[in-house]
Amino acid sequence: MGYGMNAIGTDRLKRRAAEAALAYLRPGMRLGLGTGSTAAHFVELLGAKARDGLELLCVPTSEATQAQAERCGLKLATLDDCPELDLTVDGADEFDGRLRLIKGGGGALLREKIVASSSRRMVVIADGSKRVETLGAFALPVEINRFGATSTKRRIEAVATGLGLVGQATIRQTGRDAPFLTDGGNCIVDCAYGAIPDPEALARALDGTVGVVEHGLFIGIATSVLVASETGVETLGESVS
Repeated sequence: MGYGMNAIGTDRLKRRAAEAALAYLRPGMRLGLGTGSTAAHFVELLGAKARDGLELLCVPTSEATQAQAERCGLKLATLDDCPELDLTVDGADEFDGRLRLIKGGGGALLREKIVASSSRRMVVIADGSKRVETLGAFALPVEINRFGATSTKRRIEAVATGLGLVGQATIRQTGRDAPFLTDGGNCIVDCAYGAIPDPEALARALDGTVGVVEHGLFIGIATSVLVASETGVETLGESVS
């Protein structure tokens, strides 16, 4: 659903999903702000709500989101200042029917996972093209320490091979022929293995791999996914309460 849609149509659906997430807001909430193009729509809409008098305390998941939130006039805090959040709203690169996600295409997966895991609820906003039967069509990002990056990449490849996954693991580069670095100064390995039949097994294996800081498999974290299509917004998981 949605794979043939042009960029303008997809952007419209992203905004529709972001608008639907506004129904989850309550005055005084401590709110995690995601990173990426769909989350950016939500931050913009949130800024308008704040200007109309809605009081929120927001924790951004990236420097880019922080800059946008500041431009929108949102009241910000760090996770150290506000370690327990009511809600995080974020996008996803992929999700399946069990609310398992692949995230990290924008390179903010570590901070996104920390913020989401510090929240009572995580609402994912997405257009229908991000919905898959089996995770893995989108290359899985894995955040690794810069020290010994090539060695860590080989360990990741060995882990994948042991689970029967075949494909390429590539250290993400910038346009200047240098490694892409996250806000935390880490590298990203993009793992294009195709379908991942057992995401939980891969997550456990990556959790135990030396040099891996975090991976983009978000399992058991999302409580709702709002899926926008031309016919409306479908809610998977918990609805507004």
